[in-house]
Amino acid sequence: MSDLSKRVIFAATLCMPLMVGNVWAAALPKGITQVATVEGITEYRLANGLKVLLMPDASKPTVTVNITYLVGSRHENYGETGMAHLLEHLLFKGTPKNPKIDLDFNKRGVRFNGTTSLDRTNYYELFQASDDNLKWAIQMEADRMVNSFIAKKDLDSEMTVVRNEYEMGENSPANVLIKRLQSTAYEWHNYGHSTIGNRSDIENVKIENLQAFYHRYYQPDNAVLLISGKFDTNQALNLISSSFGVIPKPTRSLPQFWTVEPTQDGARSVEVRRKGDIQYVIVGYKIPAALNPENDAVSLAAHILADDPTGRLHKSLVETGKAVQVFSFPIGSYAPGLQLIGVAVKKDEPIEPVRDALLAAIESFATTPPTKEELERVKRNYLNDAEKTLSNPESIGLQLSEIMALGDWRYFFQERDQLNSISSEQVAAAAARYFKRDNRTVGMFIPEDSPQRAEIPATPSIQVAMQSFKPVTKVDNSEVFDPSEANIDKRTLHSKIGGLNVALLSKKNKGETVSVALNLHWGDEKSLFGKKTISTLTNEMLMRGNSKYTREQLDDEFAKLKITGNLFRFDTTRENLSAALSLVAQVLKEPNFPETEFEQLKKLNLAELEMQRNDPQAVASHALSQHFNSHYAKGDWRAIASLDEQIEQLKAVKLSDLTAFHKAFYGASHGEISIVGDLDVVATNKAIQQGFGDWVSPAAYTRIDNIYADTAAVEREINTPDQENGFYMANQALNMRDDDPAYPALIVANYIFGGGAGFTSRVMERIRKKDGLSYGVGSWISVNAFDNSASFSLYALSAPQNLNKVALAMKEELHRALKDGFTAEELANAKSGLKQAALQKRAQDAHVASDWNKYSKENRTFAWSQALEDKINALTVAQVNATFTKMIDPTKLSVFTAGDEAKKGNKK
Repeated sequence: MSDLSKRVIFAATLCMPLMVGNVWAAALPKGITQVATVEGITEYRLANGLKVLLMPDASKPTVTVNITYLVGSRHENYGETGMAHLLEHLLFKGTPKNPKIDLDFNKRGVRFNGTTSLDRTNYYELFQASDDNLKWAIQMEADRMVNSFIAKKDLDSEMTVVRNEYEMGENSPANVLIKRLQSTAYEWHNYGHSTIGNRSDIENVKIENLQAFYHRYYQPDNAVLLISGKFDTNQALNLISSSFGVIPKPTRSLPQFWTVEPTQDGARSVEVRRKGDIQYVIVGYKIPAALNPENDAVSLAAHILADDPTGRLHKSLVETGKAVQVFSFPIGSYAPGLQLIGVAVKKDEPIEPVRDALLAAIESFATTPPTKEELERVKRNYLNDAEKTLSNPESIGLQLSEIMALGDWRYFFQERDQLNSISSEQVAAAAARYFKRDNRTVGMFIPEDSPQRAEIPATPSIQVAMQSFKPVTKVDNSEVFDPSEANIDKRTLHSKIGGLNVALLSKKNKGETVSVALNLHWGDEKSLFGKKTISTLTNEMLMRGNSKYTREQLDDEFAKLKITGNLFRFDTTRENLSAALSLVAQVLKEPNFPETEFEQLKKLNLAELEMQRNDPQAVASHALSQHFNSHYAKGDWRAIASLDEQIEQLKAVKLSDLTAFHKAFYGASHGEISIVGDLDVVATNKAIQQGFGDWVSPAAYTRIDNIYADTAAVEREINTPDQENGFYMANQALNMRDDDPAYPALIVANYIFGGGAGFTSRVMERIRKKDGLSYGVGSWISVNAFDNSASFSLYALSAPQNLNKVALAMKEELHRALKDGFTAEELANAKSGLKQAALQKRAQDAHVASDWNKYSKENRTFAWSQALEDKINALTVAQVNATFTKMIDPTKLSVFTAGDEAKKGNKK
């Protein structure tokens, strides 16, 4: 593929081995043939052309059903840009047999989504493993493959939602620049069009065009069905046969695309001039398609250049203060694409010297081939990420979608296995061939008598690319784990080591994975006064060097120990757990706060703060937080400083402040550590004792409780000029804790109103589905176990001209809920959805570890979660409605909106 990190994202998952050969073949339903098995993934074919991948994995009580259609934005015609993505939205609108797909998702507690890229579109559902759920999901996907409404009324409402999504992207300077660069780099190929499409195409596309596009591409011979998780293979194949097998094989032929982008014959340029708070330089180089062997060598070169903090560009541009950030990623994979490499530069600093230095560093790469250390590091990081991906079957659908678009899902393994054979000379040669002046898009057009052209080779066939592939055998030792509250409590061992409450849950996982959650507490209201910025910087500096390792060496050590995450929340493996705990303890205890890293960090944080000045969501959220925390004195740990105050505080911090803060506060006198996964209890306890047992915090600790205040309701509009998107946010302070008898009913009421019912929540039904005013809208409640400073919040993304309509619709829906109440059907769906969502969360080791930290601090166990679920299940409609009416008062709701005032009222 186009990028090593992207290959990890779209990697296949290792599953339990399937029986192959005559034993299995005899049991196959009529019309289904078995094709290939690699590392627990087995491919089948139906007579109508549908490809099926099955990956049974009994270790987690969930199933993922994913269907990928081999159609994306590159298949769109003139005037139809964005149509593939718009069609993705319409497939959630139902069929005659399944008219309320979103309601069915809600009833079953399904996590779902759809995504569209240049080359493919996919839909997936993740749900609790059960025969009924699996049967429903398979029949639903088969049904909407050929029977979706694709109706004019749905297009009318969803078009404005997609347009709002488009407007969200227009708020991002980097996103806008990438779209312009894309269209400048390509003259003819559809990779020059962003997947979101052109605004006028989104607004004016005809329903007939969408219907024709749907009937052409949404057919079994252009799709791959993938099922992973806990299911019976025979049962799944029979369900697939009865639902998908009856769909006739299409008689039409798919269009053939013959457009080849001509060789670029000179440097190209594009400028975007808009209001903003940070500068970007992004350069794109044409590169071979993913199936070309040179694609991986180009990707390795890009990683060596742009990785943070080990990349060459980080050292030459960020560490020298010329830029605040470097990044890279590819566009396209099926056809020859672009490798993008960019930098972010502070607004008030000259950008041309940075551009020149960036180009010089990239285009001279070939003259200084990768060192052995550089090449080993990037290969190690990729293989570590691939291994981690192979132990997570739940995300397999989305991860394999890009690979499927190349023609054969097994190409992931082919590419992975060939990675170590790529030499430094090959990487340098690829960089020399494609990282050159006349093959780039970045600056201005320059006439040239002797152009330096780069010929892009033809894409090889999948047969040629796969001819040397040899699958390897993997062993799965995971257990079938019951994620019930009672079993989690039963299996968890509790102890006290030093000042830490320890919770260890040992279970056999695929890939021997383990998740760690660490909380440390120190200081009190008095000792932490005025030190919030110092505390934040101290924490952020920990990974930038210490007494034993430089920042680069720390990054390497984390990769060697397969640590992903941060110091307080990370995953690793059984064999690396003790060493990982030791390394984390060393990093926490022994920072040396390098001055150069400190200056880099301050510059980066200042740039990020400046970026918030005109961002509608950041501006509205910040103003609302200030309003509800105004009863705290400036400098109080709980106070919210203004953006200008934060900038001044950041500028005033000295390196000595960080050293002093660490010396005065850091320690493990109070805290929690919870570890869940494939672990050795004795060895783990020993590692915790050695790392944290005797580490004492000099500062006394007293929890700083938030104080409830009956804050006056206000309405405030904030102008954010030249922004295509706007933001609505509202909040009411609540005087309650989570042991309040009203808490269970409030959870349910919020879920129905906007906090978890997906597309069937009250505000989603009204503001997104009916009115088409917002891409994202919802509500949430914030309640804790210690203090009574709770809140009920609402939010919505919207075009500036629709903010007043959003506010009115939110107000009307709130009054309707308070006046008419919720229904028995909504209550039943909420109970089911909340229960299934909680079960899915408990199936994730990282979530269980974090929850154990929370419960240990609160002196609770998972029995508290079970008790809360029982209370929810016992609720009546009358109780839920009475609680919502009692707790929520629209007259106490403060409303903050941010958007471009000049755009209000100018559009329909």
